[in-house]
Order: sequence, then C-alpha cells, then structure tokens
Amino acid sequence: MAKTSVVRDMTTGNETKLLINFMLPMLVGNIFQQLYNIADSIIVGQHVGSDSLGAIGCTAPITFLFFSICQGLGMGAGIMVAQYFGAGNKEQVQKTLTNSFYIVALSGILLSVLGVVFTRPALELLGTPTNQIEDAVKYMHITCAGTIAVAIYNYASQVMRALGDAKTPLYFIFLATILNIALDLYFIIELNMGVEGAAYATIIAQGVSAIGSLITATIINPYFKLKREHFAFDIKLTKLCFRVGLPLGMQGFAIAISCVILQAFVNSFDENVVTAFTVTSRVEQFVQQPYSSLAMAVSTFTGQNMGAGHEQRVRRALHRSIAIVGVISIVMLLACFGAGELIIRCFVDDLAVVKIGTTGLMIISTMFFPLGIIYVTRGLLNGANDSTYAFINGGIEVTGRILFSVLMVFVAGAGQWSVWLATGLTWLLAGTVGVIRYKQNIWVEKSITKGQLSA
Repeated sequence: MAKTSVVRDMTTGNETKLLINFMLPMLVGNIFQQLYNIADSIIVGQHVGSDSLGAIGCTAPITFLFFSICQGLGMGAGIMVAQYFGAGNKEQVQKTLTNSFYIVALSGILLSVLGVVFTRPALELLGTPTNQIEDAVKYMHITCAGTIAVAIYNYASQVMRALGDAKTPLYFIFLATILNIALDLYFIIELNMGVEGAAYATIIAQGVSAIGSLITATIINPYFKLKREHFAFDIKLTKLCFRVGLPLGMQGFAIAISCVILQAFVNSFDENVVTAFTVTSRVEQFVQQPYSSLAMAVSTFTGQNMGAGHEQRVRRALHRSIAIVGVISIVMLLACFGAGELIIRCFVDDLAVVKIGTTGLMIISTMFFPLGIIYVTRGLLNGANDSTYAFINGGIEVTGRILFSVLMVFVAGAGQWSVWLATGLTWLLAGTVGVIRYKQNIWVEKSITKGQLSA
C-alpha cells in the first residue's frame, strides 16, 4: 500500500484515533465553509435588511438540492476510490478518478443551465413572499450559474479524502472563506450591490476553491499522477461510477426536496416566521458540521476497510462514532438553551424574529442526537455502497417532513412551531431507520471484496 504525506491508510491502527484525526481537519474546513452562508446572512441582514435575508433563505432549499446532487456524485467517486485503495488496486483508483470526473463535470454544467432557466418558476411554486421574490431570483440566477464550480470542488475534495487526505481540501476552504467574506464586504457595503453582491462573492470563492484543489492534487498526490491511458473513456467504469454515485445523488435530491416542501410550508406563515426559520437554518447548518465531518471520516474508513475485507474494524468504528455523537449533542444542546437568544441576535435585531427564532432553536436542539445518528449510520452505509439505503433514507426524509408538518398543524395544533417540530421528528425517524438498516447487515455484502465493484 502506497503511503505518502498526503495519502493515509486507514486499514490499520486504532479506530478512534484514526476517526478523530481524520475528522478534525474536515470539521475545521466545514465550519469555515459554513462561514460562506453565515457571512452572507450576517452582512445581508445587518446592511441590506431582514427581507433580503429572508429572500436568500427562500432560495436555500433549491440551492441545497443542486448542491446535494453534486455532493452525491462526488461521494460516489470517493466510495469507489476508497474501496479500490483499500484493496490495493492503484490502477483502478486512477481510472476511477478520470471517469468519475467526466460524470461530475457534465452534471455540473447541466445543473447550472437548469438552475438559471427554472429559478423563477421554482420560487413561485414554493410560494415565496412577493416582497422577497425579486431578490431571491437575482440571488439564485447568479449562484446557480456557478454550480459547475460546486460540482468540481466536491469531486476533488471527496476523492482526496477517500485517499486519506483531509488537509488539502481544508487549505482551499480557508482561502475561499477569507475571499468570500472580503468580497461580501466589498460588494455589499462598498458597492451597495445587495443580494447580488453576496451571490457573486460566493461563486467567485467557490471557483477559486475548485480550480485550486484540482491543480494542487495533481502536484502533491501520487494517485493524481495520471498517464495518458488513464484518461481513456471506459464505458464499463463510467457506468459503474454513475451506478454508485446516482443513488447518493438521489438521496441528496430527496432530502433537498423534503427541505423544499418544508420551505413551502414555512412560507405559508408570516414573514417573521420565514426570516426566523432562515436564521435557525443557518445555525442548524453550523451545528451539523461536527456530525457531517464525523460521517465523512466514517465513510472513508468504511470504504477503505471494506475494500480490505476488515468488517469488524468498521463495526468498532461505528460504536466509537456513536459515543462521539453523544458528547457533541450534549454540548450543542446546552449552548442552544443557554445562549440561544444571543446566537439569533447575531443575525437580526428584529425583536419579533429573535423571539420566534430563539424558541425554534431550542425545539430542534432536543433532537441533535438523532441527527448525529443519521450522519454516522449514513456514513457507514454509504461507504459500504449500500445504494438501496440511500433511496430509503431519501424517502424517509421526504415522507417525514410532509407527514409531521401535517400532523403538527392539523392534529397537534402547534401552529408556527410546526416547522421546527417537523424537522426534529424527521431526524428521529430517519435516525431510527439508519440503525435498523445497519443491524440488518445488508451492507456487509456490498463491498469490492464481495465483487460488487469489479469493473
């Protein structure tokens, strides 16, 4: 097994230490990545107004939909690379790098076009408030045009992490975040460009991150030292890349659709609720970063170890991960109950919005542990290439958000609090299903060592 300063073999060594050491750079990177959204929200909220902040929030489910498809395809490439790496098959790793890139790049271009064309109809379908829709359309036109950059960056970061390199993507997140914030301040405050300035800042930063990641990978990572034959279009391998990545993309798509549905539900309430939900969603995205980082570590660990045939190491890793989730959840819960109002005030000054947002944040914080369970079980099952679960998980998210929204409003009479209750109960349901799927042991038969990924 080749070992360099940027490639890490996770098939040997202490599971907990490997997970934490791999998780920490991704956690720092994910936190910085969330500063994209937080910087946009704080600067727009404080310097443009709460309606403009709400307009950006209305676009979040749709942009998340596109992002999820890009991330899913990138994850599919990462799973294949990790399992081939774990099996010691360098040639297949390198062929997978190129053929999966073709799929990701073409998908990114297609999504960019679709996003620009269907922005307004989608926002109207969601019932976006009339005083927010014009800003929402402007913001989405620009960010959707940059979807190709999101797709390429996700591909680069996923395959580098699959090879055990969690640090290189981190460096470019640092660079992109600093650039994003600087451009936010310049475009919004100095040039008075409003939400368009926030959108331009985001796509420029993402473009820099995407291009920089690819160039650096080709310089420092031995697996990116590709020869002419590695660029040959391999129809079997391309189909395989698509077959592995598509369920993950559809999983993300379904989760995004569930968020779109919930956003439409949120939009049925008044503008204060819409803005408060936008703010708590930003906080929620920040809270999810430790879970997301741990899930990526579990996914890479699972891919490499299933490729190497080390099933018991994967099981031990999940048990360690659940304990880590428990600690994180308690800390986050205490923070939301103890400093919830202060957190909301960082985004908006409107007292009505602050009051609603503070209560909403406390509601969802009680379900952070099930949210963490979703992430780590999904990380394991995705890393093992359990594509059926990807569809199940997506379906659960859609069903849960619709079902619980209806139940909370029409049965429980929870009113505006239904939007946060529906989110928390959906996490509880999806987390339970993830544990059940893990215990069924279907994932054990999905690895490269069982012949599922042979090209």
